Amino acid sequence: MAICSSTPGALAGEIGAPAPAAAAMAPAIKAALITGSFDKPYAFGLSMALVGKNIHLDVIGSDEVESPEMYATPRLNFLNLRGNKVETDLASRVSRTLRYYARLVRYAAAPEPRIFHILWNDKFEYFDRTILALFYRILGKKVVRTAHNVNAGKRDGNDSLLNRLTLRVQYQLAHHIFVHTEKMRHELLQDFGVRDAAVTVIPFGINNAVPDTALTPREAKRRLGIEDGEKTILFFGAIRPYKGLEYLAEAFQQLAAAHPGYRLIIAGNPLKGNEEYLGKVQRTIASQIQAGQVIQKIQYIPDEDTELYFKAADVLALPYTHVFQSGVLFLAHSFGLPVIATDVGSLRDDIVEGRNGFLCKPCDSADLARALQQYFASDLFETLDRRRPDIRAQAEKQHSWEIVSDMTRSVYEELVARPS
Repeated sequence: MAICSSTPGALAGEIGAPAPAAAAMAPAIKAALITGSFDKPYAFGLSMALVGKNIHLDVIGSDEVESPEMYATPRLNFLNLRGNKVETDLASRVSRTLRYYARLVRYAAAPEPRIFHILWNDKFEYFDRTILALFYRILGKKVVRTAHNVNAGKRDGNDSLLNRLTLRVQYQLAHHIFVHTEKMRHELLQDFGVRDAAVTVIPFGINNAVPDTALTPREAKRRLGIEDGEKTILFFGAIRPYKGLEYLAEAFQQLAAAHPGYRLIIAGNPLKGNEEYLGKVQRTIASQIQAGQVIQKIQYIPDEDTELYFKAADVLALPYTHVFQSGVLFLAHSFGLPVIATDVGSLRDDIVEGRNGFLCKPCDSADLARALQQYFASDLFETLDRRRPDIRAQAEKQHSWEIVSDMTRSVYEELVARPS
């Protein structure tokens, strides 16, 4: 069961970031970026920015992460050690996974690169946190981690002693850890005993792997069968209990019962093990909401189709019950799309009410409905076409990959200078 419950300020443990010009003139550094074989948007954005800072980068990934730019960009070497992750029979999956780990171990055994930056673990989570991390340290690697979720088990309501113990080992074996909010930094220090100086709060870079063409909002609505004047709410991304989709379905039912001119788009796929949760939400929609008012695209949304949904929407809804930060929020703002979000984690750090969205209480469909009504009655909605560029510019200023790569290179430099 899901648990109800910034722009970064002073950066604890932050190592001074060089100016862009200084980074360009700095000596080359070689690093490996371990992607976990997924999350292409973050891997792409960080990789492209780092090579611009004179980082020679080996990106370890899969078919899911690769792109033409990964093969054509100077100073970037894409190593597809994982291959195709499409589900097949059990024996093939096991064989493919074991081959990946064997290739990764052989790669790590080479003397270079010295920096191993891990964005995500791969298939065998506990093994990656402990044995593999210790192996990197024994080899003399400088281990850097980006902790997108400090303890996902706590967020998902399935925490355990083994989960916490292996996380503690993972974080203690890292030389440096990046997190995206001050609350995440605090959790690392309090729950896992990480040293303050070993943690840097870093912005969550905006997804720049998604195309942004000349497609207009009006044309995007037309392609999805949405009429002019229909107020359209978007829910986007992987469907899991902590995302609070059931509260959005209930809030939408309250809106749609009184105002038939509302539409809801649900675009995303349930991660494995969450199919029953999605089924309950869909039964609520089928029994309480008029047919046709909800557009359901229950599937993986490829990058080339993403802009269609963000441009067709008038607002993005993030009804999360528990989260620290959300990349989907910044993706919406990069399209100039306002966000209605629950006041959990650090979401309020990036939402200025009336300027780029509104906040509501978590686990409260009535308050979510109120916030949606407030938005559609606001000047922000009425003047949305004029406000979009400002929303986009502010997001790009606060969450640019330029900032992220400057701070990352500073940490790399400090680690390379340390004796093994």
